[in-house]
Amino acid sequence: EIGVERRFVPESCPRAVRPGDFVRYHYLGAFPDGTRFDSSYDRGSTFNVFVGKGQLIAGMDKALVGMCVNERRFVKIPPKLAYGSEGVPGVIPPNAVLHFDVLLIDLWNSEDNVQVQTYFKPEKCPRTVQVSDFVRYHYNGTFLDGTLFDSSHNRMRTYDTYVGIGWLIPGMDQGLLGMCVGEKRIITIPPFLAYGEEGDGKEIPGQASLVFDVVLLDLHNPKDGIAIENQLVPESCERRSQTGDFLRYHYNGTLLDGTLFDSSYSRNRTYDTYVGQGYVIAGMDEGLLGVCTGEKRRIIIPPHLGYGEEGRGKIPGSAVLVFDIHVVDFHNPSDSVSITVNYKPSNCTVLSKKGDYLKYHYNASLLDGTLLDSTHSLGKTYNIVLGSGQVVLGMDMGLQNMCVGERRTVVIPPHLGYGEDGVEGEVPGSAVLVFDIELLELVSGLPEGYMFVWNEEVSPNLFEEIDQNHDGEVLLEEFSEYIRAQVDSGKGRLAPGFDFEKIVQNMFTNQDRDGNGKVTAEEFKLKDQEAKEEHDEL
Repeated sequence: EIGVERRFVPESCPRAVRPGDFVRYHYLGAFPDGTRFDSSYDRGSTFNVFVGKGQLIAGMDKALVGMCVNERRFVKIPPKLAYGSEGVPGVIPPNAVLHFDVLLIDLWNSEDNVQVQTYFKPEKCPRTVQVSDFVRYHYNGTFLDGTLFDSSHNRMRTYDTYVGIGWLIPGMDQGLLGMCVGEKRIITIPPFLAYGEEGDGKEIPGQASLVFDVVLLDLHNPKDGIAIENQLVPESCERRSQTGDFLRYHYNGTLLDGTLFDSSYSRNRTYDTYVGQGYVIAGMDEGLLGVCTGEKRRIIIPPHLGYGEEGRGKIPGSAVLVFDIHVVDFHNPSDSVSITVNYKPSNCTVLSKKGDYLKYHYNASLLDGTLLDSTHSLGKTYNIVLGSGQVVLGMDMGLQNMCVGERRTVVIPPHLGYGEDGVEGEVPGSAVLVFDIELLELVSGLPEGYMFVWNEEVSPNLFEEIDQNHDGEVLLEEFSEYIRAQVDSGKGRLAPGFDFEKIVQNMFTNQDRDGNGKVTAEEFKLKDQEAKEEHDEL
């Protein structure tokens, strides 16, 4: 009978050799005196054979049964179960006892199928791999004995392929079906569903079982469109984005496995773009339509609507992209100022107009409610001359036709506010502004083009009255003193809200036509004596 000594038995032995199995093993063959007569190691390839089908000497057929992969056995086989009284001429003498040191490398059966062992599955699995899907996965490829023959991790690049259409070995095509993104599984493939009798001609020998430790990173189908998951939709949504609108939004961009590749939050600046006009990838162009200010949504974009097969920067080729976005504001270049009156006094007859001097309180915020500024916190009003360019154009428009005590909300698009640049450290570029305003005081301005008007009849000897020393010339000091006296006495009135010295300087300069710092009687003219000019006159 044969003698079997089990010199090494692995801790895990999921299956053992049975008659009819196909095995791949290494061996050293020697006589009892230690003389070696054969070795698979010397040939550099395993011995491959079916067990129990008469393809081996009887003693080896028996000795291999019950072996595990990676088990090592020392086998003594008597002549009657080896080569008997005939021996093998020139190699094995008659009636020789044979010793074999055997290491089992591989084991399979022609009735085997692909074996799948999932050792990690994410809690959420909204979608699994189907035939014709395109997948991106990492893998370690080993033989049954654990020898590594290939690894996508070593190349630092996923393996990207279609499933179920013949781009993979049949066993991998089967083994990937039903996987979730993030799932990890071990796929064991018999050689007839892998590289068969010939192997791959490189690392994989013929008749080798293959073991792939796979983690699925990405999954899509060429027929996929974008997917939108609404995470937060404001209760009040008066307007939704349309093609041609300009959006400001924050985002986190990840791959399907959760790997972060970009974030506007990390730059502390929104991403600003037109929608539906090709300024962003096609999937984002589509995903940003129909959003409200303040809305949060997840946009899942297949690669053919993202960065395609080539990828970009940290984004690998053929990657599905996941954007978690928060819409901060949006507007259209055709937008004008929006005015909502929140309160109007019953007595509202005097309405603000260009040139009026206004005092008002305001709270300024972005569309998402972020407070930018408030006169209330400063404890004083904001004072301007309406229509004089002292505020942004949208505010000039929003303060028109307002009465004292009125409260209104004014929404100003950026092209009527602070534009693309904004105000550094205060107002973001391209931001829509919201002002809650209360008008507290209104001083009527002068007719357009006037900086000073008379409240009574003008003296026919006006120049002589101004020329106090009667030298025929009026200096700035004389001019300033006269105007101040008229205002103090109530005979004349200056445009409200402007600096007295600047107004007087402007009026004097307009009269000093030759620019010599003096006004003569010939130069001096009243407003109604002038042809219509652009500058302000006395």
